[in-house]
Amino acid sequence: MTRITVDVNDEWLEAAREVLGTDTKVATINEALRSFAVRRRAVEIVSALDSVTMDYSGAHEAWGYGGGRDLGALAEDARDERVA
Repeated sequence: MTRITVDVNDEWLEAAREVLGTDTKVATINEALRSFAVRRRAVEIVSALDSVTMDYSGAHEAWGYGGGRDLGALAEDARDERVA
């Protein structure tokens, strides 16, 4: 762990504490940093997955035993805000 002294905007810290559900300033700052790092990694993973062309045609016939769900529109649905 690194120990630092830093001036923090009290209003932002309180707002972050409420959103994150933390009890102390240290916990709030650590959780905010952790959340930011996780979000950044998630963006990198989604970008990597988004760069791969996926072909779901025929998935309803090939999945499991005797077929399954038609995933043909899965990529399109994932980008459609109304479906999410």
